[in-house]
Amino acid sequence: MLPKFTESLSGKLAERWLTTVFAPAFAFWLGGIAAWAKRFGWQPLVSGFNGLPEDTQLALLLGAFILVTLSGFLAQRFELTLLRWLEGYWPLVLRPLHLRLIAYQAQRLKRAKQQFQNLAQRGIDTLNPIQRQQLIALDWQLMQAPPPQFLMPTRLGNALRAAEQRPKIKYGLDAILCWPRLWFLLPQAAQQELETARDALNAAVRLWFWGILSIIWGIWTGWAVAIGLMVALFAYYRWILDAAAIYAALLESAFDLYRLELYKSLRWPLPATPAEELKQGKKLTAYLWRGSESATWHFADSDD
Repeated sequence: MLPKFTESLSGKLAERWLTTVFAPAFAFWLGGIAAWAKRFGWQPLVSGFNGLPEDTQLALLLGAFILVTLSGFLAQRFELTLLRWLEGYWPLVLRPLHLRLIAYQAQRLKRAKQQFQNLAQRGIDTLNPIQRQQLIALDWQLMQAPPPQFLMPTRLGNALRAAEQRPKIKYGLDAILCWPRLWFLLPQAAQQELETARDALNAAVRLWFWGILSIIWGIWTGWAVAIGLMVALFAYYRWILDAAAIYAALLESAFDLYRLELYKSLRWPLPATPAEELKQGKKLTAYLWRGSESATWHFADSDD
């Protein structure tokens, strides 16, 4: 029966099936079957399937394939929504929790800043290897935090918000507004690196979602709850945060290396100093946001 089913899936369909087999969606439904079997036993499931006509078996396998594939597509469709939830973009009904967690993040960063200053004031040459590693870790933690007024309730939200704010702090460019324009100016290699990093972040979010959803199989066995929570915690702390840090670093690097291409494409005068760039960046951001009717401002020559 199974060889016939495999043979019927050829070309692109077979390729999609193999992809689904190893996807979190497949693991979720397989875990549901295992949880059911843990409660009621494998024998009724196996004997019931073997007792069906061959055409019915094929129909069930095709139905299972469609179910797994569609559920995977649906999970992919809501990846951005899930990511924003994990960042801390919550509805107003959760405002008290939102504010409480922001206060916690502020206290955590305040302690980290104090520890960093204490170690840095002693001089790096006086620190032992463990203290140097601690200094580096604290510096990295502070780099992944936005200014206090832009704090988010989660570590993930702060890491991505910090990457969004640094181009504005350094260059006066609003990352959210300028990024779609800058994207078209990036070389193909840079775009591919960013796409790979974003795909890794999306895949991690997808794994977290299926881990949380797997808790539902706890209606049949308690170990499903434990496994689902373990998968979700692993996905968040060992994959999502790392993937977000890489994506944020690449996003900031794109502004560091290619922001002047945005000036040139818009025929905006190139700044001569960092202080001038900060002012020009703010003006450029305002121009992209609302345009301008100024008769005194002149665009740069296209050959500049």
